[in-house]
Amino acid sequence: MFFVALAFVGCRFGSSNEAVVYVALDREFSEPHFLAFEKETGVYIAPKYDTEANKTVGLTAALLAEKDRPRCDVFWNNEVLNTLRLEKAGLLDAYVPPNSEDFPPEFRSPEGTWYGFASRARVLLVNTDLVNAEDRPTSILDLVDPKWKGRCGFAKPLFGTTATHAAVLFSVWGPDKAEQFFTELKENARMFPGNKQVAVAVGSGQIAFGLTDTDDAMGELRSGSPVAIVYPDQGEGELGTLYIPNTLAILRNCPHPESARKLVDYLLQPEVEAALAAGPSAQIPLNPKVTAPPQIETPQTKRAMQVDFRAAADKWDDAANFLTPLFLTQ
Repeated sequence: MFFVALAFVGCRFGSSNEAVVYVALDREFSEPHFLAFEKETGVYIAPKYDTEANKTVGLTAALLAEKDRPRCDVFWNNEVLNTLRLEKAGLLDAYVPPNSEDFPPEFRSPEGTWYGFASRARVLLVNTDLVNAEDRPTSILDLVDPKWKGRCGFAKPLFGTTATHAAVLFSVWGPDKAEQFFTELKENARMFPGNKQVAVAVGSGQIAFGLTDTDDAMGELRSGSPVAIVYPDQGEGELGTLYIPNTLAILRNCPHPESARKLVDYLLQPEVEAALAAGPSAQIPLNPKVTAPPQIETPQTKRAMQVDFRAAADKWDDAANFLTPLFLTQ
């Protein structure tokens, strides 16, 4: 049986003027928007943050366990595939916010069961003291190039955005190529517990480059580490860079549907995406009406990987079944 440690912050069940939100985005980034929403609307937010490192998986497991008696109104996930797993299980309600058409079709459900916003990109972070500009890696395939053996890194691909990335590759490449890639990756690159640890290892010179998320890469840039961000696979015929959105979804038969809809409307405002982009997490706007800060590359400025996220969600179990024995004990 799967046990997770979950924390409710300031929760007061029983009020009709509240919304219970399960939140995978870090509290320091999400809480200011809850407080602003409360001040503007008078609706109280009862957030539930998972205290474990594999928070997206933990919150998804909690929602599945509660499916017959939902306690959650809105799920703010920091990726998309576990949201789609909940959709496939029939747990999500349809809702169309006033500005839903502002978001690209590939980052929202055609049925209105989830909306993607404030994304992160999967990038290569390079130590500029160790790698000359002309020698910088340009593709995720450089992670399995023998010339970089032991000098590059990745996060354990069993949870978080790395697990999402893996399922996407199983979908886009097919199982044979994906299995070959991850088998070679294990032999060629160093594995770290998470994306932040990958970024720190690059910044400190433990490795020459690594695959990580833009928020962790930006953190190393802000700290003054000698690093540069490479958006991978931009060449002709290459995959493009994977953008992984935060997602918002309302639970079917949730306790406070009216408050849930108000919160989704609020969080999908351009001002919220702009604030998340300008903040320390450097979330990437998906609404083309939002102007990104100069240091942030969006799907309009870098070629994005073309992904059928539903097809990738269908590959989640296949990817996990292959990757778990390969990487669990490493």
